[in-house]
Amino acid sequence: MRGGKMDRRGFVAAVAAATLAAPVLAQGASTSQGQLAMTRMASGFQTPWALGFLPDGSFLVTERRGRLYRVEKDGSKQRIAGVPDVADSGQGGLLDVLVPRDFAQSAQIFMTLSKRQPGGSGTAVARARLDLAAARLRDVQIIFEIAPGSSGGRHFGSRLVEAPDGHLFVTVGDRGDRPSAQDLARHNGSILKITRAGAPAPGNPLADRPGAAAEIWSFGHRNPQGMALDSRGQLWAVEHGARGGDEVNKITKGGNYGWPVIAYGRHYSGGTIGEGTAKPGLLQPEHYWDPSIAPSGMMIYQGSMFPDWRGDIFVGSLKFDYISRLSGNTLREVEALKMPETKRVRDIREAPDGSIWFISEDRGAVFRLSQ
Repeated sequence: MRGGKMDRRGFVAAVAAATLAAPVLAQGASTSQGQLAMTRMASGFQTPWALGFLPDGSFLVTERRGRLYRVEKDGSKQRIAGVPDVADSGQGGLLDVLVPRDFAQSAQIFMTLSKRQPGGSGTAVARARLDLAAARLRDVQIIFEIAPGSSGGRHFGSRLVEAPDGHLFVTVGDRGDRPSAQDLARHNGSILKITRAGAPAPGNPLADRPGAAAEIWSFGHRNPQGMALDSRGQLWAVEHGARGGDEVNKITKGGNYGWPVIAYGRHYSGGTIGEGTAKPGLLQPEHYWDPSIAPSGMMIYQGSMFPDWRGDIFVGSLKFDYISRLSGNTLREVEALKMPETKRVRDIREAPDGSIWFISEDRGAVFRLSQ
């Protein structure tokens, strides 16, 4: 700015910033529901991981490096201060965000992150009060962290879902330590159910088993990065296999999903995994992919905008750059939503109006599919 006037470089920068912020209608998407509108809702993120909708029409986006943003309806974003420190290494960092049903009264949000621990790092859950006026998290508390810590930067899992009873489901990967997914004394390779204070939820299946981690709801998982409830309150999860064998699982209380004893994939070296694809007492997936699609994010559609898709499962693919739609009594992939915007789909959510939103990690952007 010179003499009260903006110079050319400042003008160009301001126009560019405004263009990046505002929602932009992209090329339409061809689907089984016809040609849908594709709108870029926000962009300019660095490795975005998750999004959550706020009651006022704005939304939250996490960046793995440890940043949280609130995005307004016009696409402009504001960084939220007070985010807890994260172990930003490998697949770790600031990961999922959950806006619970009572946010309008409590102002609380929940986040998952990789937390530094003795011996390495582990998946943790943080609770905070979101002060929208100050753009700051307050009363931040780590309410839960897996034990013990693990070395390496792989397989944190890290999706959050609010259970029908108000408690929290949390996914935890095996942290690259395969046998730990069958070790009930550890949290690795499991789906947990905890209270909003971080304690084991009442009625958890292993609460009375000596030596078992009381937070465990199901186990034998490799790296679940997607989780959702259907209209009946049934929990589902999607997890990464090794070379082949990505799974969609219908989650049963106390269920053992077999990793690494059984699997539909192979080690990256080409070697066999465990004892085959089935064993008595170990649960089978509802669907698996071979080759792997590298699934992340999961949504079970329940809205009114796309009535023909109601009850279908949507999963993002990091490897093949598309959104998988699965349906049927025998669950199978029935459609691949693939377009220029679906580059490494990291998260996918149903918005309050029934539109479908997703994060493209490679494009650093949030997109909306609508009629």
